[in-house]
Amino acid sequence: MELPLILLVLGMVVIGAIAQRVAGLGFAMLISPFLVIALGAHQGVFLVNICGVVSSALIMPRVWKDIDWSMFRWLCSFSVFGSVAGALLAGGLPQAPLSIVVGAVVLAALLLSLILVRANVVVEGQIPKGTAGFLSGLTNSLAGVGGPAVSAYAVLARWPQRPFAATLQPFFVVTGLVTIMMKFIVTPDQLPPLPAWAWIAVAVFIWAGVLIGEQVQRVVTDRHARFFVLCFAFFGAITALVSGLRGL
Repeated sequence: MELPLILLVLGMVVIGAIAQRVAGLGFAMLISPFLVIALGAHQGVFLVNICGVVSSALIMPRVWKDIDWSMFRWLCSFSVFGSVAGALLAGGLPQAPLSIVVGAVVLAALLLSLILVRANVVVEGQIPKGTAGFLSGLTNSLAGVGGPAVSAYAVLARWPQRPFAATLQPFFVVTGLVTIMMKFIVTPDQLPPLPAWAWIAVAVFIWAGVLIGEQVQRVVTDRHARFFVLCFAFFGAITALVSGLRGL
């Protein structure tokens, strides 16, 4: 992989890590479409899965006291099945259709988030939790984007932001690890061909993004952070969708 492309990847993971620390999610939604365009659908999603695990693992100790472990266990028990199913489906899709899937999933998630903000519906019970966990695992494997399903559940269940954002970190670690393990089994040749120093740099840049995000969190309101994530992700999703359609 050429140096300019590696530098682009590093720049994207910093931006994603900042968003993840500020809002609790947004890493994959921000960078997945752009990495799919830069690296191809399979390699781009694979890299997003790996970076997502690293990002959440770095944030998790910093929000440990706010994690709802009961909710974590319930969501994870279903996300595992979704991750396995998504990895199997993604392994059989060519580049262009998978790029379309990535763009469509992100766009649908963004539109859903805008609609749910105004919804007065409240969901309760275990079935919505299990459904959210399964869909999160499925979309994480297919498109590298696992946050929208659980985010939608959080809105409809009136799950407070602080424990929600904290609980997502171990949830993303487990879901991401299952996804990565399945992809090493199903499509091991799709691991991005980064040199060893670049993998180390990715981890360092994610850590730097987390630290920057903590500073940004003090001066930027949640509303402005969400607006930035939405605008950036909309642009990336539409670009990935168009790229996939042209590839057909």
